[in-house]
Amino acid sequence: MSVLASTSAAEILERCDRLATFSSLPDGLIQRVYLSKEHREVNDLVAEWMRQAGMRTWQDAAGNLCGRLEGREQGLPALLLGSHLDTVPSAGRYDGILGVLSAIAVVERIHSSGRELPFALEVVAFADEEGTRFGRALLGSRALAGTWEDEWWALEDEHGVSLRQAYLDFGLDPSRIGDAARRPEELVGYLESHIEQGPYLEDENKALGVVSSIAGARRFLITIHGRAGHSGTPYERRRDALAGASDAILAIERIARSAQLIATVGHLEVWPDAVNVIPGRVEFSLDLRGEYDSERDRIWNVIQDMLSDICRQRRLRWESVQTHSAPAASCSPRLKGVISDGIRATGDQRPMSLFSKAGHDAMAVAEITEIGMMFIRCEGGVSHHPDEHVTEDDVAKALDAFEAAVLAVVDDTPDPLDPVSPTPVG
Repeated sequence: MSVLASTSAAEILERCDRLATFSSLPDGLIQRVYLSKEHREVNDLVAEWMRQAGMRTWQDAAGNLCGRLEGREQGLPALLLGSHLDTVPSAGRYDGILGVLSAIAVVERIHSSGRELPFALEVVAFADEEGTRFGRALLGSRALAGTWEDEWWALEDEHGVSLRQAYLDFGLDPSRIGDAARRPEELVGYLESHIEQGPYLEDENKALGVVSSIAGARRFLITIHGRAGHSGTPYERRRDALAGASDAILAIERIARSAQLIATVGHLEVWPDAVNVIPGRVEFSLDLRGEYDSERDRIWNVIQDMLSDICRQRRLRWESVQTHSAPAASCSPRLKGVISDGIRATGDQRPMSLFSKAGHDAMAVAEITEIGMMFIRCEGGVSHHPDEHVTEDDVAKALDAFEAAVLAVVDDTPDPLDPVSPTPVG
């Protein structure tokens, strides 16, 4: 490990605390959404830390913050390191943020060591992984991957502001969104560190783990239509949309559990929402995830059949709109290997392999380059909550492991200026 590094694990945690103060919520709660004042403020501050680490910085056409440390010569392909700076409402202070700050610290270590690199190092602080403002996740990383869809410009936030207008208000040009896209030949790969959003590392008393793959996700907005009526209506004459939705939500849980998939209903809205009126319409969300897209899609078909059965029995009608789709992403054997080796360098000779049930920016980046991810133990597996907690010792190990992983990619990469450089293994 480098002995010249200036940013310690303790300092990274202090920086996480500082970024937590940039929030649109009162009373110490954290929320930072895409293209907001807080988005601009954290980009400005984190750009300053990137420059202190030796990087040139810029904000791309999607609002992602980027920093670059050149390799042995200007313009070489880059190994991307990164995560995100946006949050969900009432968030913790480490989800995404810890990965960005750790990546900056690792670049600083390598820059301080004076080692010449056969590629550039770039840190990308993605602007909208969570999708909190516009209901569409991975906007920043989709733009970088060149998979942006023009229909997204019409998305609106809760105040009726369109994504297109928000770009203009932020000082970005929607017509130049393609400038954010990277080409595969410009990249060596992508590495991300992130808190584990689960208890498995803690259960095994391990600080770090290597991610095998990231769940593919589909999200739907499901509406059940019945007929509103007075609460005195006899049961046999009711067409209660909420009763039908309740049956459906419990059935979704049973179906997903039996298939060992992840299904979450996190939003429910009832009309007309009166204490003495039978609900005539109910809208609820479904977040369906699985390690394999084919199995996830099969279960969605099962759920659709179940919805049709329930609605037929209760004289209801249902419809759905898909609001998000992301394919499952497998981490490459090569980058799983370097992360495993990095974890071994910290003293854990049997790195734990974990399937990520949560989505990450790496899923989008996987469209254009190979990906690798490392998980960091999080107390109780708690995430997306103010109680997120990591220890200084675990963060220190994560820095060492992540640096070792990056340097393993260096050792495994042919020198572009040396025609007799060995062919990389893996």
